[in-house]
Amino acid sequence: MRSRRPWARRTALTTVSAAALVALAVPAQAAATSTTGTTGTSTTAAATAAADVDYATWQADCQAVMNQALPYLKTRIAAPGPGEKPAIVFDIDNTTLETDFGFSYPSPANKPVLAVAKYAQEHGVALFFVTARPGIIASATDYNLKHVGYQVNGLYVRSFIDLFKEVATYKTAQRVDIENKGYTIIANIGNSATDLSGGHAEKTFKLPDYDGQLS
Repeated sequence: MRSRRPWARRTALTTVSAAALVALAVPAQAAATSTTGTTGTSTTAAATAAADVDYATWQADCQAVMNQALPYLKTRIAAPGPGEKPAIVFDIDNTTLETDFGFSYPSPANKPVLAVAKYAQEHGVALFFVTARPGIIASATDYNLKHVGYQVNGLYVRSFIDLFKEVATYKTAQRVDIENKGYTIIANIGNSATDLSGGHAEKTFKLPDYDGQLS
């Protein structure tokens, strides 16, 4: 059983080396409790916050959310609109990748989420990744996602200017950009309210962050 790194919290990035950023990849996001955006509906893991979350519990809770996401996506993908380009938007840290459990690079995929992503990409859905990670580790992040099996149709990381924006505002703007490219965002998957608030997705699915304990 893997134990969660005790130092991992949803905190602001400090000034560290690029190599350390690749290893840690801790996004600058504030803890949040709301799970519903301004449009669409939200599904939340039913898990109790704990002082130290064990890996098996986290995986079970992630699987519970993906067990709701997959049937929805199967139905939605089977009934596309005329000329529609469906897309899913994912957060990265502790959503698509396991970044608060163990300590390695490349980070392993979060297996329940990868299974859903693979189904979607095999059925013509574009996958976009919107993260609060800084641009300095964009190439390392892109490599990590592809290395563990994700199709990457687009990766959005924060520029220097974006570092001064609220994370929710920044992430909403990236979803708007994806829509402006002609995509319909049929699902938005993340583990923080800042990943999901602001609308511009038909449905949202919230993975557990245990009251902000996971980054």
